Amino acid sequence: MNVEKFLKEFENVEAKLSGGNLASNEFKDVSKRHAFLQPIVEKIKEIENCDKQIKESKEIIKQGEDKELVKMAQDDIEQIQEAKTKAEKDLRVLVIPPDPNDSKNIYFEIRPAAGGDESSLFAAELFRMYIRFAERKNWKAEVLEFSETGLKGCKYASVFIKGDGAYSWLKDESGTHRVQRVPQTETGGRVHTSTATVALLPEAEDIDIQINQADLEMETCRAGGAGGQNVNKIESAVRIIHKPTGVVVSCREERNQLRNREKAMKMLKAKLFQMEEEKRNKELYDARKSQVGSGDRSEKIRTYNFPQNRITDHRLEKSFYNIEEVMDGDLFEILTALRKYRLEEKLKNLDI
Repeated sequence: MNVEKFLKEFENVEAKLSGGNLASNEFKDVSKRHAFLQPIVEKIKEIENCDKQIKESKEIIKQGEDKELVKMAQDDIEQIQEAKTKAEKDLRVLVIPPDPNDSKNIYFEIRPAAGGDESSLFAAELFRMYIRFAERKNWKAEVLEFSETGLKGCKYASVFIKGDGAYSWLKDESGTHRVQRVPQTETGGRVHTSTATVALLPEAEDIDIQINQADLEMETCRAGGAGGQNVNKIESAVRIIHKPTGVVVSCREERNQLRNREKAMKMLKAKLFQMEEEKRNKELYDARKSQVGSGDRSEKIRTYNFPQNRITDHRLEKSFYNIEEVMDGDLFEILTALRKYRLEEKLKNLDI
């Protein structure tokens, strides 16, 4: 590993910060880079210090004048070498470039896919699962739209989740989720297979994406559903079409049209930002075909088998036997395993 480039860059970054001539945006970027480089430099110095101590201990052994001192030096070398090996492993993790979206809030979209009514019911359960997980993390979840079926299923749901590290925790949830169980409407006791899709988008900041207002077509309508007479009389629901791309977003959960419009615009920015990200990274995705984090909705990422109390994540090739807890929002074991797997995949592809 070429550590000199990190040491030199850190020196340059510190010089910029101490110079005090940075614009606000540049200062933010340089500060962020400083925060990334500082633990790397500290770890490099820790490794260099281990090398220095090992060299000193080997010198004592070479002289061989005091047998007791030689024995102590030999023991020291073993301990220092263990510390050095651990520090080198830590360094390999620290130098992985951070995902700029990891700290962002997220938008969730959930839709039924194959399986009719059972698929809609499963989509509603996935919706509840993620809401409950957000509650467990003390995040704020705002429902932008929830279209219900007659059987209390879900035709479409969109949710904004605000919380520290929301994207980092949930980035691997995009894809096709499959359920295997006996539907409520099944009289013969046969197990059916249905699917629902989840799409996840990081929130886009104003500096991430700019939208020309002339490219937008906006429609309003009555929100419908629960909410009393106000919902039926006032056209508070908002639907926005981005004409150049054909992207459509809507929000109907607020009684105030302006607030629905603001939320819909933020979601539109997130979708357009995601499209730009996918366009920029297409060559990388095509080259590596990474299973984790690709965001391909056609991928079957997880199977929920209710009769066997088993959830299988197909990227991990691992099963978990706590389906009731998971559906109640306890996703920690699965998501922690995915975060570890993602890190291991990045280490395999590390080129520094």
